[in-house]
This record gives sequence, C-alpha cells and structure tokens, in this order.
Amino acid sequence: MNSLDITHDLDASVTVRDGDTELFRYVYRPDTVQLESPKPYIHPLRTRAGHVVSLFRPHDHVWHKGIAWSLPHVGEENFWGGPTYIHGRFYVQLENNGTQAHRRIAALDRADGSATFAHDLDWITQSGDLFFTERRTLRASLISPHAWALTFETQMTNVSGTDVAMGSPTTKGRENAGYGGLFWRGPRSFTGGQFVTAEGTGGDEVRGRRMEWMAFEGRHDETDVQSLVLMVDDTANPHHPPQWFARTEEFACLNPAPFFSEELTVERGATVRFRYGVGIADADASAAPALADAVRRALAGADASIAAG
Repeated sequence: MNSLDITHDLDASVTVRDGDTELFRYVYRPDTVQLESPKPYIHPLRTRAGHVVSLFRPHDHVWHKGIAWSLPHVGEENFWGGPTYIHGRFYVQLENNGTQAHRRIAALDRADGSATFAHDLDWITQSGDLFFTERRTLRASLISPHAWALTFETQMTNVSGTDVAMGSPTTKGRENAGYGGLFWRGPRSFTGGQFVTAEGTGGDEVRGRRMEWMAFEGRHDETDVQSLVLMVDDTANPHHPPQWFARTEEFACLNPAPFFSEELTVERGATVRFRYGVGIADADASAAPALADAVRRALAGADASIAAG
C-alpha cells in the first residue's frame, strides 16, 4: 500500500496526496467573509480513485464548506455562519458571526504511512472577545486499496471567563434541526442518495436517530460510479452515541451532532474533547460495515499515536 505525502502552502493550507491523487486540502487560514463565520475547512475531498466527494460554498448555504467543525450556538455566538435561529422569529442575521482563527502549527509530519497536521486556533467573537482556544489534529491513513481514513480530533478550552452552553437550533426550539459539529456537505449529484447504517439503508427518516456510525452512498455525474462517505463517533465523545443531522433530499449532508437535542455546558476554564473517524471509499452501500470497522481501527491507531507522542 502506498504511503501518503503532505505538502504545505505556507500560511494557507496543507494538502495530502496518495500518489498522483490529491485526497484532500485543509485550508487553515481561509479568506472567508465575516458573515460566513470564517473557519478552517476540508475541500476538495476525494476518493483514492480521484472522485470529488465534497462541495464548497453552495449557493443555498454559502457557509457550508466541504467538511468543517461548525457550531451554530456557542453561548450567544454563531461559529456556523449566516443567520442565527431565534425561536418565534426563525432565522435572524445578527452581529455574532465568530471566527476560528489559526494561530500556530503544532505538527506537520509523515510517519508509518500516515500524514498528520495539528494546529492551535483561537475562537474569537465578532465583537473581538476570545471565547475558546483549541488544539486540532487531522491524521490521514490508507486502509485498503479502495479506501482511506481521516481522523479528526479537537480539544477546546473555555477561556471566556464564564460557563458556555453549546447547542443547536433544536435546543433553541426548532424541531429536528439539531445540526452542529463535524459537518460534511456532499456534491450536488449525491442529492437523493441513500444512508447506510448498522440497521440497513434508508433516507431522511434516519435524521435524529442515535447511532455510532452512518454512511452516505452517492453517485457521480459523468462517470455514474458510486462513492461512500462514512463518519464514526468516538465512544468517549460527549453524548455518545450522537443523534445525526443527515439529509439526502434537497442536499446531501452527514453530521454526528453532539448537541442535537441537549446542550453541553463547558465550564469556564474546562476543556472538552471530540474525536471522529471519516472513511472515504470507492464503493457502494454493501461496503459500509467493513469500512466502519476499518475506520474504528484507524481511530484507535490515531489515539495510540497521540498518546505515545
């Protein structure tokens, strides 16, 4: 199996390649406008065969950017982008679109066939207050001739000086709209695809259900081939197993949402940790259970590597 290469576009992004295929680009210092809550993002995201499985800044939700760690309700602040849900008023554009600002690189290396990037960030409100500091780590590894895994870990420390509740539009009163967390937006051609879970395949009826992992099977234009995107929630994550915000109608998305229907209060000075595994495969729905197992192993390997470091 090939090893991965990682290259650095100074003060902008890192790119991980599998031979001639760019698996993903992580833009850690974006040029996003304030209204869209500037934050690092992964796009493009590709399978090992080179098929793009992400969408950047779609016209219907311009703050959706490939895969991003996006939180719509952090106290009274919005680190998701766009308007804020206010019960009884629906969505209202406020002056509360915060920024996840890159501060320094902590790791950039290749080892044992994997590629790792870690950096520190400051979460700054639109009014200029420092709310959280964060250490974020991304690690890519090849898990089969047709699949690779990305582990995503964040450790966020509340430096606001007060307790902060993380929530979603559902915790604010909007039914079945509990989005927030690690959010993937799929290509336009994936609209109308299907979800795959341990219980089988399905559509939008899976939204809000609790489960450890979920996958999305989509089909590409031009080639007519299928790809599989899968997310696994680490068992140590708060509120595990999560409820999922997932859509296949209107647009394709996957989001293990830790604050779907229950807020998580981070006390001042406290640190909260989340870890996820993402599997990307040139495969159809039948490969999802095996892919989930492989991503779990990748998560365990990443955890051991971080502990050793």
